[in-house]
Amino acid sequence: MNIPQSNLPRVVIVGGGFAGINLVKRLANKNLQVVLIDKRNYHTFQPLLYQVSSSGLEPDSIAYPLRKIIKKHKTTFFRLAEVEQILPDKNEIITSIGHLTYDYLVIATGTKTNYFGNKAIESSSMPMKTVPQALDIRSLILQNFEKAAIADSKEEREAFLNFVIVGAGPTGVELAGAIAELKNNILPRDYHDLNPDDMHIHLLEGADRVLPPMSKHASKKAAKFLNKLGVKVHCNTFVKHYDGLTVTTNSDLTMESETLIWAAGVTGAPVQGLKAEAVIAGANRYKVNQFNQVEDYANIFAVGDIALMTSEEYPKGHPQVAQPAIQQGELLGKNILRLIENKPLKPFVYKDKGSMATIGRNKAVVDLKHYKFGGFFAWFIWMFVHLMSLVGFRNRVIVLFNWTYNYINFDKAARLIIRPFKK
Repeated sequence: MNIPQSNLPRVVIVGGGFAGINLVKRLANKNLQVVLIDKRNYHTFQPLLYQVSSSGLEPDSIAYPLRKIIKKHKTTFFRLAEVEQILPDKNEIITSIGHLTYDYLVIATGTKTNYFGNKAIESSSMPMKTVPQALDIRSLILQNFEKAAIADSKEEREAFLNFVIVGAGPTGVELAGAIAELKNNILPRDYHDLNPDDMHIHLLEGADRVLPPMSKHASKKAAKFLNKLGVKVHCNTFVKHYDGLTVTTNSDLTMESETLIWAAGVTGAPVQGLKAEAVIAGANRYKVNQFNQVEDYANIFAVGDIALMTSEEYPKGHPQVAQPAIQQGELLGKNILRLIENKPLKPFVYKDKGSMATIGRNKAVVDLKHYKFGGFFAWFIWMFVHLMSLVGFRNRVIVLFNWTYNYINFDKAARLIIRPFKK
């Protein structure tokens, strides 16, 4: 892999997500050799992927080059590769571009879409976990508008204009609201030959309310906002089958749709090589102790969504969102330095800064420890937090400009079919 030989301890980090890049920043310019490995050469700000899907933002405004993060750090290296296997007995990893030894290994591979074993849905639905997938959804939505304009029958036109989103967590709720704004603001202006009333957005949720991870107050507010935007919410509803056109559920509800977007859950993306007991079945997450060490491996760590650390407060592990990943990455950076210096490690304690979701223009919900609110102020806070969390000054400026333009003009400027999508 052409990594220079060095007498410095080598830390290999697998994954350039929130946990990975915050760990890299903590270890940069220390007395270490750091190697960051990812199958993509950029960090993705996943909370805003839905805005790429709905034509609100271009992908380069939520992606940031990994090499740019480490460019000033002489003993930190990046390799574009996929890690295929870990050989813990040899302190070595096998990647798509070669082998590499390590002194300390950190697994920050995150999650992948969970279809719960339903192969039909996996082959026919649209996931939204990566930038390419978000661009595919954007292209499909716009292609469906074009096809609806030339459809021969009402049934065919309605199938193109029927959008089904499965999963009413933050991702599903935010995407449903964004597509509803396309219907309310873009369709009447760009497609004069289409009737906006023929377009329907269905949001399906297996639980008894939207935003089940958040408070009941947030769920009630979000459901009200969605209803105001024209989104049809179906709770206690599971998708049993989807063949690319017909959506079949556990109830009498069936519908014809050319677009089913799957936002119903994620599962861990572990790397092969560690013993089976290290990975918790079902969740596919590494079992780690309070220092993020993988069980029974002193020099192998897991951070972020791939790590499952149990406690009295979090018996099922921390939520798979950005804040635990950021905080674990930052603390592990300090702990690796302490480990090298033979100092005692500091246990991880999650500081819950609250949760939030936006449902559209002037509509958001925020859950803080002592306060729960929704509406314009919540929407403003959501915008500020996400803007400041973006990696890179340029990205913040571009996103702020786009949001300001969209707000003033009720517009989504990135309505481009750059790469047509074919099912």
